[in-house]
Amino acid sequence: MASSIQAVIFDYGGVLTTQGRIAIDAWTRAERIDPGTFSAALKEWLSRRAPAGTPIHRLETGELPAAEFDRLLAERLRTTDGGPVEPDGLMARMFAHMRPDAAMLRLVADLRAAGLRTALLSNSWGNNYPWESLEGLFELAVISGEVGLRKPDPRIYELTLARLGLRPAEAVFVDDGVPNVDAAEGLGLRSVLHTEAAKTRAELRALLPGLGPDTAEET
Repeated sequence: MASSIQAVIFDYGGVLTTQGRIAIDAWTRAERIDPGTFSAALKEWLSRRAPAGTPIHRLETGELPAAEFDRLLAERLRTTDGGPVEPDGLMARMFAHMRPDAAMLRLVADLRAAGLRTALLSNSWGNNYPWESLEGLFELAVISGEVGLRKPDPRIYELTLARLGLRPAEAVFVDDGVPNVDAAEGLGLRSVLHTEAAKTRAELRALLPGLGPDTAEET
């Protein structure tokens, strides 16, 4: 390839899977959860203005056990009729609505076929990754709960680049979170803000001349 880019680093949830908003909408409908109560907790614990050390921050860095996070989150939620939400297995029930995005998995495979290196960089919510379906797609996986760092902390990007042996300008970062993309760009990585597979492929094709179209959509 003519490009100096050697690797593409992908987020997992909301990028290689169902969009987070769609999955959360399906989950709240299925369990009759008042979506406003979840949004309020998310804003307090995950927004740019959230203080350090919120339950989500500690969950993502592996400091807070998943079962304890389930309990803390359930305390913040209410059903549409004002009732409590069952804490046991809460995140597992949420993530059951987040399914693999076949078009994005094809994109990763196409990048590898075109000679690019690929890596996974994910903030984990204590969930298990479907490694069997990701086998052969990534040479490296950096999971926040395993390394004690979380996006958008610059150190987790630096760690990923160090493990790849690359400089920031030699990698592209793909994520669906604006703060995470901003942090990557601040370090000198080229970035793609993911919204849907066709758009992400088009943006990567503009950066990577050897990447072709999604043949599955052409047939």
